[in-house]
Amino acid sequence: MRQKLKQTHTFVLTTVVYTNMGIEEEIKSDLSLRLETKTIINIIFTSRIIEEGLLSHIKQFDISAQQYNVLRILRGQKGAAANLSTVQERMVDKSSNTTRLIDKLIKKNFVKRQVCKKNRRKIELFITPQGLDVLETLDPITEENNKKQLANLTKEELNTLNTLLDKLRN
Repeated sequence: MRQKLKQTHTFVLTTVVYTNMGIEEEIKSDLSLRLETKTIINIIFTSRIIEEGLLSHIKQFDISAQQYNVLRILRGQKGAAANLSTVQERMVDKSSNTTRLIDKLIKKNFVKRQVCKKNRRKIELFITPQGLDVLETLDPITEENNKKQLANLTKEELNTLNTLLDKLRN
């Protein structure tokens, strides 16, 4: 059985207030934006709001959004080893310095690094019980945050949004 976190954490669930403001009003622009420009600005602006919502919860564990992503990737390995390239391929933020992120998580005892027994040139990465405890604590908090941030959209709209975002990336 995993050891529970010994620290006490206080969580503040932030309330997100939605308005029907268009992106021009949000960024206080008097210019008439071209549709393509407006769309890109809207995606970036909305992405920042969503990320700020996540950061407001994970900062209590002294981890960044990128470190949180690494922990989730390693948990997804279900106990199997991951190497640095596996983690890098799955990162949401591809520009992250993955080695530095992992070093910081090792110092916090959330990740462990070991030499592969079959190939001593390979380094294997694993999430620790403490890393799993952090995610176990954060899971319901981040799920609630996600629900609040997406509360104005129906299931159908969420599916459409996901389809459009997938199409945009491909």
